[in-house]
Amino acid sequence: MATIEEVAVSLGSEASQEYRRAVDVLGKVGLTVYEARAYIALVARGVGDAASLAHAAGIPRTSAYKVLESLSQKGYAAPTGGKPILFRPKPPLEVADALKGAIQEVFEKLATLHRVVADHGEPQLVYLLSGRERVLAKIAELLNQSSQSFILTTPEVAELRDELGKKVLHAVKRGVSVTFITAPLQRVPEGVKHLTRENLLATEVLADGAHALLAAPGLDACGFTDNPILTAHLKQFLDLILETGASLAGA
Repeated sequence: MATIEEVAVSLGSEASQEYRRAVDVLGKVGLTVYEARAYIALVARGVGDAASLAHAAGIPRTSAYKVLESLSQKGYAAPTGGKPILFRPKPPLEVADALKGAIQEVFEKLATLHRVVADHGEPQLVYLLSGRERVLAKIAELLNQSSQSFILTTPEVAELRDELGKKVLHAVKRGVSVTFITAPLQRVPEGVKHLTRENLLATEVLADGAHALLAAPGLDACGFTDNPILTAHLKQFLDLILETGASLAGA
């Protein structure tokens, strides 16, 4: 049985170019190459388990389940249960609408920060890092330095859970209030307060209300700051999420 890419190539150069363009665009909104191929295969097939989708997507079978689990966490797919577990794609237009809303929210927030800083005439003092390992290390550093609170909102919870697991336990033992805001049905480290929110796109960190970080989808770049004006606005945004989550939990 041919892979989806091989089928596209067999249909001609236009179909092959559209396939490559779809993979590229999905990469720009936070999917890895394997995740992009798997989502396209899911859309083409409608449903499938890890083994069949690995072949259709042209990705290693050993990576397939983890890739599909990641797609579920990011809102591109949903498991249907059973053995083996089957996955269905979220409808492409539904995914597109969710991404548009999340991107709009992120850029509205950035526009607000830009406007506030300009009004106060203060330097932005935002430092940039590129590279996934450096971004993960910076998030871990902020967690290790926290003495009071650490709030993390992310669509990348599986990777961050593995990276930060022991550090979270140490922080909780130090008396740090640790909160994770993730997509529904995600597992978080023990001792962490957990709230859920749909359609997360960026990863945000607020440590002790004084150090803020905003990472791009895929965690391949981030900006961080201790500028009080910028951190205050991220704190205001996260406080609103926390208050909404508390209200829903008490309802």
